[in-house]
Amino acid sequence: MKIDFWFDPACPWCWLTSRWVETVVPKRDLEITWRSISLFFKNNPDPDHRLYEPTLWSRNLLRVVEAVREAGHEDRVGELYTRFGTHIHHEESIDFHVADDLEALGLDPALAAALDDETYDDAIRASMDAALDLTGEDVGTPLIAFDDTDGERVGLFGPVMSNVPTGDAAVEAWDAFVTLARTPGFWETKRSRSENPNLDSVPPGVRCEPPTAGSN
Repeated sequence: MKIDFWFDPACPWCWLTSRWVETVVPKRDLEITWRSISLFFKNNPDPDHRLYEPTLWSRNLLRVVEAVREAGHEDRVGELYTRFGTHIHHEESIDFHVADDLEALGLDPALAAALDDETYDDAIRASMDAALDLTGEDVGTPLIAFDDTDGERVGLFGPVMSNVPTGDAAVEAWDAFVTLARTPGFWETKRSRSENPNLDSVPPGVRCEPPTAGSN
């Protein structure tokens, strides 16, 4: 199954969902295209808001993602996101060297110059528009899309989870998500969040171990 997964590196909920999907990849033969969505662009936070700096930084990381894609390495974007997510959510750092991560993946470290290159913002916004055309505007991250049984592309926000399911539970959750997304007329299911993201629930195999080069 070919799926699109829209991510912002700064979002811990998106990170947990992405790690869950990664555990399902070999069990459901998933082929993921990792796509950009910027919470900085979407939410336009005020400079004094607590999310301004993290989402501004992650917007810049997405510029690098789009530079890597433009350079013909779309197949490496997932690995790059894994490195970014490990830095941000497990090392609790945004003070890492993107060029080191690129080099560690065998990519040109000069692509890190895209951090300050606003010309890549158009690609980020175009990616966002493609997602929001499927889901509507009143969503956050993550967003996931795939074909329904008639071959039409369908997309949903979420699922949002505070713990990463593993093993059979991970596959059962994926199958349920696909069923809901493919159900005509289905829009939403939700309950109030009663706990914060449990980053310790991320299995070692879907994050960088040991800590990656350039982190503090």
